[in-house]
Amino acid sequence: MKPVRFTSHADEKFGILAAHGCVVTRAHVLETLNHPDKVVAGYKGRKIAQGPLSPDHLLNVVFAETEAEISVVTFYPGRRTRYEGAI
Repeated sequence: MKPVRFTSHADEKFGILAAHGCVVTRAHVLETLNHPDKVVAGYKGRKIAQGPLSPDHLLNVVFAETEAEISVVTFYPGRRTRYEGAI
């Protein structure tokens, strides 16, 4: 697998989500990137990897990929009911 780089926004997102009671780890983001349930097209050529977060939620990881690396732009939880047709 290519090296993974987290943007400064993605690094900040860990603290933002934790402050709202949603703890997501780097390992969880990497697991979603490595073994997504689904990858969908994102904005500006980016991709969104989707994987489980909890029984009611999934983790969406927005990333850009080049020949040299994968760059995690951001990530966010989503309710499964909103994306149930997507997975």
